[in-house]
Amino acid sequence: MTRAWVEIDLGAMCRNGAAVAARAGVPLLPMVKADAYGLGALRAALALDALDPWGFGVATVTEGDELRRGGITRPIIVFTPILRNEIDALRRADLTPALGDPAVIESWTRTGRPWHLQVDTGMGRAGMRWDQVAEYRELFARSRPEGVFTHFHSAELDDASRDEQEARFDAAIAALPERPPLVHAENGPAVERRAPSRWSLCRPGIFLYGVPGFDGGAITPEPVAAIRARIVELRTVEDGETVSYDATWRAEGRRRIATVPVGYADGYRRGLSSRGTALLSGARIPVAGRVTMDMTMFDVTDTDAALGDLVTLLGQDRDDLITVGDLAAAAELSPYELLTGLRLRLPRRYRTGGLPESAT
Repeated sequence: MTRAWVEIDLGAMCRNGAAVAARAGVPLLPMVKADAYGLGALRAALALDALDPWGFGVATVTEGDELRRGGITRPIIVFTPILRNEIDALRRADLTPALGDPAVIESWTRTGRPWHLQVDTGMGRAGMRWDQVAEYRELFARSRPEGVFTHFHSAELDDASRDEQEARFDAAIAALPERPPLVHAENGPAVERRAPSRWSLCRPGIFLYGVPGFDGGAITPEPVAAIRARIVELRTVEDGETVSYDATWRAEGRRRIATVPVGYADGYRRGLSSRGTALLSGARIPVAGRVTMDMTMFDVTDTDAALGDLVTLLGQDRDDLITVGDLAAAAELSPYELLTGLRLRLPRRYRTGGLPESAT
C-alpha cells in the first residue's frame, strides 16, 4: 500500500487549457517548464497535445530533450537564454531558442533553423530591450525570426503596466524589417484579465495546473494537484507535553497525534509548522509542531482517526478543499514555489478520467 503520493488530474488540466484557449481565441503554447510546475512535464505535454497546441515551452535544453525522447513532435521553445556552446545540443534535439543577444543570434543563424526574438519591455530579465531593436534591423533582415515575444511582469495586477509594455512591444515589432509570422505575449493571468488575444499564441503556465492568477477572473481553473498520505502512527500526548523539534507545540490537555510520512523533503514546507491544516474524512486537522524532513504530525483529537486512514494535505476531500493558493499562503510562499517544490520522492498518480478522446 502506497504511504503517500501526489495525485494529478490530467483531465482537469486539459479542461483548464481548453478554457484558456477558448477565451484567448488563439492556439496554446503551454508552459511545461520545471517539470510542468512540479507535476510531470512529459505526462502533461502528452495530455495537452490533445488540445492541438502550437507547441510547448520549456526553460532548458534538458527539459526539451526529455519531451523529444518522450515522443513530443510539436515545436518546443527554450525560453531561457542560451549560450553559444549549447547550440549543437538544441539543434540535435530540434529545439527552438528564444534569443536576444546579437552574437548568439548570428551564431544560431548559421544552423538555418527557426528562432524567436525575445524582447524585454520591462521585465529586466532576458531579451533585447525594446528600444534597441531598431539598431539591429540589418541583423534581423539577414536572420528573420519565426516569432517575436515579450513577457508581462505584472499581468496579475490591474494597473497600467501591461499597456505600457504592449506599447513598447508594438514599437519593437514595427522596428523589425517585417512582422514575424508568430507574435506572443500573454501568460495565463493576462488572458484571464483581457481577451480575446491580439496576438498569434498565448502561453498559459500555472493556470493549467489549477492556480488562478488572481481572484475574480473571467475564468477559474479546476484544481489539478493533490497530496495524500496515510496515517502511519498514532499516539496520545498528555497535558503540557511537546511534539516535534524545538518543542514549539505544547499540548493543552490530552491530545491524539497522528504522524504522516510527508515532510519538507517532499515539498510540504517547514513554514507550515503549527500553521497548516489538512483534511481527514472532510474534517480540518491542524499541523502540530515543526514539519520535519520526512514526517508531519497532526492533532486528530476530535476525529476517529485510525492507522492507515487517508489524510489530504492538498486538494479535495468530501466537501472541503485546500487549494495550492491556500497552502502557499499558510507557508508564506508563492503558489509557484509550492508546486515546483514537490519532490519526486513522492510517487505521482495520474487520474485520466475526462481526458479528451485523442489523449486517452
